[in-house]
Amino acid sequence: MNQPLDSIAAVLEATGDYRVLRRLEPLIVCSDAPDEPTFIGLILDTKTTGTDCVADEVIELGILKFEYGASGRIYRVLETFNQLQRPGKPIPAEITRLTGITDADVAGKHIDDAAVQALAADAAVVIAHNASFDRQMCEIRRPVFTEKNWACSCHQIPWRAEGHEGMKLGYLLIDYGFFHKGHRAIDDCHALMALLAQPLQTSGRQALSTLLETARRPTVRLWAQGAAFETKDTLKRRGFRWSGPRQCWYLDCDEAHLEIERAFLEQEVFGRAMPDLPVDRITARDRYSGAPTRRLRQCEAAIL
Repeated sequence: MNQPLDSIAAVLEATGDYRVLRRLEPLIVCSDAPDEPTFIGLILDTKTTGTDCVADEVIELGILKFEYGASGRIYRVLETFNQLQRPGKPIPAEITRLTGITDADVAGKHIDDAAVQALAADAAVVIAHNASFDRQMCEIRRPVFTEKNWACSCHQIPWRAEGHEGMKLGYLLIDYGFFHKGHRAIDDCHALMALLAQPLQTSGRQALSTLLETARRPTVRLWAQGAAFETKDTLKRRGFRWSGPRQCWYLDCDEAHLEIERAFLEQEVFGRAMPDLPVDRITARDRYSGAPTRRLRQCEAAIL
């Protein structure tokens, strides 16, 4: 850092009238040898031609491979990967505006799937800031990601309870006093790694530790199978969502809350006992997957 400018920034911040944002630098890895069991993780980000997981394509894949401890402490970056891919159709102007990636940039470019396979082979967890999207975009062409544990740093860390008004990557960085050039895959990976290494603002817990704890915990999906059409508003107010493929309302919740939600359905929706409502158990191995047969398996995830 530039010492004279740092001094100026400190003076400004000390007045209480200014807030200075610092450019995010790559995370300085821990120089200490780990004194706990360690694991391999991936931080992943995709840039795509759009937001449809079926119709759109990945045009950039960024991955940081890193070592972390059982405590959630990040020790070192092992490998950096970032490659472009030419899609089967021109890149929409809106995507170029957001990412800066043009058709000329991706001309003749191809993501090395074998290299991705090798990179991900020993990873215990894959982390993305919007895992429900990134996982589905990745596993379509790269089967290695279908058998990995996934965690979502956007939705599986209680950012709002920790004092943040927004959950977007850029907003969270600002709250910690940083900014980054962003919108390219590897830059967003570095930004997310920096966030995961931070203590949360209210609890003081390390962000990565909190994320892994949440991701390890199985959840259940309760299906309101057979609910009458006129109960849809009651279901929506309770937090149930509509599944188009299954044509049914469902709710994801912790296992401990299952009987509470089942009782709600019996009392407020069906008006009678419903002991046979379908329930799926979901783990980090299945969560966020776009393949229903995998997502709804009744298997345990490996330890993250």
